Amino acid sequence: MEEKLMRLLSLIMNIFLSILALLIVIYMGFDLVNIVKLIFIHGDVGTIDSIADYILGFFMLFEFIIMTLQYIDDAHNVPIKYLVLISITAILRQLLVVHNNGGQTLLLTIAILILTLTLYLLELIKAKEKIRKNK
Repeated sequence: MEEKLMRLLSLIMNIFLSILALLIVIYMGFDLVNIVKLIFIHGDVGTIDSIADYILGFFMLFEFIIMTLQYIDDAHNVPIKYLVLISITAILRQLLVVHNNGGQTLLLTIAILILTLTLYLLELIKAKEKIRKNK
């Protein structure tokens, strides 16, 4: 009985996550149309910031879809490595937007360095586990 309930809840969660991914794809389509309109119709130099905002938002939505699909594919588990990589790309996007503030740029760069070191340590731990299993 408990196993049936778990499978039912898992199915319901997969359905809702799929609906969420579909809604995000539709919203991304609207974003893409707005980007094309800004580039080809308005063509002003002043709209560069607007274009950059739409593009950054588009890629954040894209990452969210990928993370949702990864969650479904990996039996409702998102690996830490994947979350760290998403964090690095989000910080890089922020770094692109806030490039005129030296203090914030330094902090964002330090955050990227810490996350990169975290990835390195995760790979070291994984390699040591692999060696230990082979013995």
